[in-house]
Amino acid sequence: MRQSLSVKIPSFNIKNRLSAFCAALVFSVTVLFSSGSVMAQKNPFITSMYTADPSAHVWKDGRLYVYASHDIFPARGCDLMDQYHVFSTNDMVHWKDHGEILRASQVPWGRPEGGFMWAPDCAYKNGTYYFYFPHPSGEGKLWNSTWKIGVATSKSPASGFKVQGYIKGLDPMIDPCVFVDDDGQAYLFYGGGGTCKGGKLKDNMMEVDGEMQKMEGLQDFHEASWVHKRNGIYYLSYSDNHDVNGKHNQMRYATSKSPLGPWTYQGIYMEPTDSFTNHGSIVEYKGQWWSFYHNSSLSNNDWLRSICADKLYYNEDGTIKMVVQTTGAEKK
Repeated sequence: MRQSLSVKIPSFNIKNRLSAFCAALVFSVTVLFSSGSVMAQKNPFITSMYTADPSAHVWKDGRLYVYASHDIFPARGCDLMDQYHVFSTNDMVHWKDHGEILRASQVPWGRPEGGFMWAPDCAYKNGTYYFYFPHPSGEGKLWNSTWKIGVATSKSPASGFKVQGYIKGLDPMIDPCVFVDDDGQAYLFYGGGGTCKGGKLKDNMMEVDGEMQKMEGLQDFHEASWVHKRNGIYYLSYSDNHDVNGKHNQMRYATSKSPLGPWTYQGIYMEPTDSFTNHGSIVEYKGQWWSFYHNSSLSNNDWLRSICADKLYYNEDGTIKMVVQTTGAEKK
């Protein structure tokens, strides 16, 4: 049997063997690139400047956009954060910096000293992009009791934003997140200092429809609320309190069958990074779910942070597996 099989094997000359080898090599490289084994996402993925609080969205042009706050060098703390940048990609490898889209001096009702442009978010509805950002209006030490959630609009996802005002009737808290459900209804979430609130937005995306309500069922909520939906289940993720058992922020989450809860606490999906804070978003892009967050791996300074992204996976029951943090960029 072995002899008959060997007879049927065709004879290759050197040229044929070389052609076959080259074809196999091309095929292997193609597979590696398509699977992401070669062109892999590196972290942090923005190294030209210090960025934090990544809010990731996929818009109608098929690109993934990240709206980030900006830590200004040299580090002075969160009070110096004064502007926002937008970055986008179509392959999670090559990123385009669209530049600055807003700074404190462009906020008419803002704090005279500027600064305090903390974690933002963006939403799209009826042809308009709505950029949400926290900024205080009080002078000096009054900043922490005068937070407002500002709104800027544009017809483009990464330029031309103009401040339209702020959402009235809210408590002085931070970290806006706007989730637009499948039926077009938009929901605002925000919070800080242990409290997370949520409520419906009117069609104009700048007014609350009814009362904001406290989100029940969350454990150890600190800030950084983010809502996404998968297979009919709503997920509310957030960062917990600082220095619990000697650790910095962990990322936790809860689930619900309703966008406003009540929520069922599910656990931790990301351990602390090397930064004092963490702030994340979760989004699906081209069939893969991603967890965005920040660390301090480029600077080794808590207030010079850099945005990162790693793949996120779910268990069969819909719970989130622990995100594996990766760092592949060289330090500055």
